[in-house]
Parts: sequence; structure tokens; C-alpha cells
Amino acid sequence: MTVWIAWRDERLSDSVDGFLLIDKPSGMTSHDVVDRVRRVAGTRAVGHAGTLDPMATGLLLLGIGKATKKLGALIGWDKEYEAELTLGATSDTFDAEGMIHATPITHHATNEQIESVLEKFRGTFEQKAPLFSAKKIKGKKLYDLARAGTATEEMRPTKHITIHALCMTHYATPHLSIRVSCSSGTYIRSLADDIGRELGTGAYLSALRRTKIGSISVEQAITLNDLTKENITGFVKNEIPQSASS
Repeated sequence: MTVWIAWRDERLSDSVDGFLLIDKPSGMTSHDVVDRVRRVAGTRAVGHAGTLDPMATGLLLLGIGKATKKLGALIGWDKEYEAELTLGATSDTFDAEGMIHATPITHHATNEQIESVLEKFRGTFEQKAPLFSAKKIKGKKLYDLARAGTATEEMRPTKHITIHALCMTHYATPHLSIRVSCSSGTYIRSLADDIGRELGTGAYLSALRRTKIGSISVEQAITLNDLTKENITGFVKNEIPQSASS
């Protein structure tokens, strides 16, 4: 079954309105992407449905003009990611942007051990957010407390999440590549750290790419470098398809 979310039927006018799929490059925040699209579209009315961390690449769903009012309905859609974990080390932020600490190598995980650990994270469970996250504790963002050295493990809030599918796509020590299909709000950084703990090797997220939001694929997206004032209307969509399942 496919549900279509649409905000209008007529053709786009000179004022750009609609949904835009961007393949975000690494090194930019989601807000950086919004700012770039604002300049290209010639309007301040641009927003996104679901943040990507600066190091991450992949699908970012934007609304322009009147379509920004529809973004709230899209934020809760399931996501799919391709992630690389580096084993044998940990990070205070759970990713490559933090302080990396090597862990003593007592063994190299086998394919069988990895599969056994991945099985533990398939399904529904309570996941802890990273200490370096925007979650608020008594009105203060957790990453501010972490930077000040006052955050503790007990402060990490939990959230009910579902991992619909989790599989290993490549493994060559120390790099483990996985594909994850999950509910909205899942922290892949936390998943990487948890997998490393279960393996006994430690691990951090060294690369991340969002490949799907609902049934929308990153293959349908345009890169920022290819987006211009002259061609933007050709990439803005009047409606966004969303399958009942991701």
C-alpha cells in the first residue's frame, strides 16, 4: 500500500514550493544544507525532516515554501542507513568526531561472533542516547554537560526504538560495515558503541550514510553541487510517496 502526501495539484509557479531530496555531503550540518537551498530557491521558507550529523552523508528531505508545513508528518518515518564501525577503539561521542581511545586487543571478532551480536539488536528495545546529543536534562543540552565534564552515564535518556533489519555487509578487521533499517529517532552512534561492547572489542561509528526515508531512496536525490537557481524547479516535487512499510 502506498500513501501519497501532497500539498497542491497545480504546477509550480515562479515561487518555488514543494519537496526537495538532497544527497547531503559529509562535513556540512543539516542547517548548512538548508541555508544553501534558501539561497538557491530565493526564500527563507526552507526546512528539513530529520537531522543528519555533520560527518554523515545521504538523504535529507527538505520542504520549501508552503510544503514546510507538511514536514512534521514526515519526521516519524522509518530510516535506512549504511554504517561503518571501527573495532578496537572507542569514542566519547561514539563516532569519529570525538576523542578516540584504543582498546586492548585481546581477540579479533569472527563473522559468527558478529552475527550473534547483531541478532541481539534486532527487534524492539530501549536504546540509550549518546552523552554527546541534543537531548535535554533539566533544560540543558546533554552535549553541553558532557563538554563541561558533568554528564554521567545515568543521565543518558532512553527511547523505545525498533531495529527492523540489521545485517553485516562487509568485514575486514578492524572495519565492520552494516546496513540498518530502523524506527525514527534511532541513534546509529549508540548502536555502534553497543555492538562494540557486546563484542568485547570496543567500536565507534566511522562512517554513516542515510539511504532511505520511508520508501524514498537517496538515489532519487540531487547533490548540492548540482543544484542551481536555473534547475531547482525541475527537482522540486509536488508530492512525496511513502510506503506503509520501509
